[in-house]
Amino acid sequence: MNQSNSYVLSIDQGTTNTRAIIFNKNGHIISKSSIQLSQYFPHNGWVEHDPNVIWNDVIRVINNAVLLGKITFNQIDAIGITNQRETTIIWDRKTGEVIYNALVWQDRRTSNICTNLKLQNLENDIQKKTGLLIDPYFSATKIGWLLDNIPNARIKADRGELAFGTIDSFLLWRLTKGKVHATDATNASRTMLFNIHSQMWDEELLKLFNIPKSILPAVKNSSDNFGHTDKSIFGIEIPITGIAGDQHSATVGQACFHPGMIKSTYGTGCFMVLNTGKQAIVSNNRLLTIVAYRLNNEVTYGLEGSIFSAGTGTQWLRDNLHFFQHSEDTARISQSVQDTLGVYFVPAFTGLGAPYWDPDARAAILGVTRETNINHIVRAQLESVGYQSLDLLKAMINKEKIHCDFVRVDGGMVANDWLCEFLADILNIPVERPSILDTTALGVAFLAGLQIGWYSNLQEITNIWKARSIFYPIMGEQQRNILYNGWCNAVSKIVHSK
Repeated sequence: MNQSNSYVLSIDQGTTNTRAIIFNKNGHIISKSSIQLSQYFPHNGWVEHDPNVIWNDVIRVINNAVLLGKITFNQIDAIGITNQRETTIIWDRKTGEVIYNALVWQDRRTSNICTNLKLQNLENDIQKKTGLLIDPYFSATKIGWLLDNIPNARIKADRGELAFGTIDSFLLWRLTKGKVHATDATNASRTMLFNIHSQMWDEELLKLFNIPKSILPAVKNSSDNFGHTDKSIFGIEIPITGIAGDQHSATVGQACFHPGMIKSTYGTGCFMVLNTGKQAIVSNNRLLTIVAYRLNNEVTYGLEGSIFSAGTGTQWLRDNLHFFQHSEDTARISQSVQDTLGVYFVPAFTGLGAPYWDPDARAAILGVTRETNINHIVRAQLESVGYQSLDLLKAMINKEKIHCDFVRVDGGMVANDWLCEFLADILNIPVERPSILDTTALGVAFLAGLQIGWYSNLQEITNIWKARSIFYPIMGEQQRNILYNGWCNAVSKIVHSK
């Protein structure tokens, strides 16, 4: 294998776009291509994708990336797939056609089902098995809705004629022309049907949610043999050797391989993952226990906290209020004022995630006076990202008694130096920004590379990871406490009492 002329292709299928990125063995990007993905909102709280559009976009971006990279498909040694998690698709095993649109992770149509499950006091049992809280976010109730609401779906499922998959599994099926129906442990763990301790589909949960086991994919390691692309697609067979959900893949891409290491991804929302090693910690502060990744049948666990609104707030100020033209302007605007003059922006547009878990909370801007101007509000929005990050960090570190020396950040927002410095200040630990910001796609490239022998172990991947910038805290403790206490007071104004 001439690795100087061979590459790994990452398919990064996200909520708002589909990307293909080609990496060399050193983790450097050779080329990339991206297409925006439309969402559909048939009813209030419903969010859907067209799976056929996703499939066609995947093929387009792959072909574009190969063309832009001036390489041939023969030079691609392996493919990795990383994906938006929980999004649910069911298709016909014989024809390969989907029975309905994909139900996106944001979809809330099964809220009443989840409320009924909570009223039956089932959440503790489900959390012990899956690490998850009962929420429409996860796949189980979505699968049930499709089987119960699409004509003849349940009959066909009971006859073994249908297949369920998250986006990774659906793409794998299509790429192999129906030869492989599989997923990896990280994606399986987000369905609310997978026991993260036994690493098996849980029979009791399948019975609870009335889901036939026959529709479920086989569960493999995150770095594994997932079959080959059918020759008719790219002209040759290419091994598919890595699959991981997006936040898990970013954890690998950030080389967070030791307990206590944290990565935090800042995009539309923010997802913070803490590596807890071989220990599956059941959070006492309503964080999610996750399979961070699974290699050689050994599981590395983590804790995950979700911020629903990070970049969303910036987009809202730009597109709805027209405070600025470009998101990049927020760094300059924030630096133009010394502080927010006591303004706090709580961006609960779709409720608050961890550790509050209040779906009914709504956004608010508090502390506005006659002296407040646009610059103060813009700065307050960016500061809210830092405060929410501290909420998560406190829940992880203080409550779970785990030590952390730094946070590794990625995602579109962290191109903003001002935000990175504020994160370091308010978290009171160094913030490391990597040289390669496409860490989600990079992580699954590493996983694919592990399986084909590009890397012998995780240490070789760790050696590739490099920090482009490190931001150190310079804010005094007194000021930090004053600012954060103000945030806590602001949140208390909009959070509903439990």
